[in-house]
Amino acid sequence: MTVAVHADSLLQLQIAVAPQQGLSITEKLTCQLDGELLTPREIFGPNGTRMHVLDAHAGTLVVDYQATIVGNALFERGSDYELALYRRPSRYAESDKLLGFAAAEFGYGIADPGVPARVAAYVGRRISYVAGTSAPIDGAVETLLSGTGVCRDFSHLVVALLRAVGVPARVAAVYAPGCVPMDFHAVAEAYVDGRWHTLDPTCLAPRSTMVRIATGRDAADIAFLDNLGGDITLLEMSVDAQVDGLLPYDDNVTPISLW
Repeated sequence: MTVAVHADSLLQLQIAVAPQQGLSITEKLTCQLDGELLTPREIFGPNGTRMHVLDAHAGTLVVDYQATIVGNALFERGSDYELALYRRPSRYAESDKLLGFAAAEFGYGIADPGVPARVAAYVGRRISYVAGTSAPIDGAVETLLSGTGVCRDFSHLVVALLRAVGVPARVAAVYAPGCVPMDFHAVAEAYVDGRWHTLDPTCLAPRSTMVRIATGRDAADIAFLDNLGGDITLLEMSVDAQVDGLLPYDDNVTPISLW
């Protein structure tokens, strides 16, 4: 990505693959401001999330990240704190505003392992993928009312509806080979039978090839670029993710956990 930094800025990048047991990662991250190499400070978050922090003065920042990932991540059990946190409403997944609607549509389903798949299928039918129709501050309620959105909007609505019926749910930013249009992708995860299961109501890419970048309550936690102070403009960005060999088939029904 190329970023015009107009004034001194503290930038936070979340583009690096999340390290997990079972994965071998070979990677390289370079950050150049007007041709001068900058060394970011790395901050570690939950579920392998890594944030790279840069102090940047005015100029043109070019960021390049490359990674090769081999293996399959071992599944993780949610902690008691996570399961409590991911049942609560959040900024873009306002489950408290959807309690009555979700209960009428799906019942109160914490004991029903089939609820997450039904919610994801419902959102996939109800919402149309249309780029440019949602605003960065739109949440799950706006998505439900408008009937359109992009991947983050689909995921917010799935997460909000699941939390509204008592199922712990969270969002994840991923690299998604096969995704069209290719970009950073967002999916939902629901905690079912002792493990996190990946839900992608957009059906844009096979879930088994997705690679985790960041995990959180909603888009506020998984943003690929954030600016604290200063002024910036994102001039250009290119994302490419490929799998070795053919893309696998995904029926979007079989339970799959994210790498």
